[in-house]
Amino acid sequence: MKPETKCVNCERTDEQTPLITLTFKGELYFICAQCLPVLIHKTPMLAEKFPGMELSAHE
Repeated sequence: MKPETKCVNCERTDEQTPLITLTFKGELYFICAQCLPVLIHKTPMLAEKFPGMELSAHE
């Protein structure tokens, strides 16, 4: 049985929607296409989901 994979933002699983794999500080994360714009354009909204993320002044 494989471990459950879910979107770091909306928590939908790969049984519900396609997920994109990403890594941050050696950890594996998943995000769905619907939530990808949040990661790109509203990164501070997801900062708590990625321990150790530093936000630059322009974000």
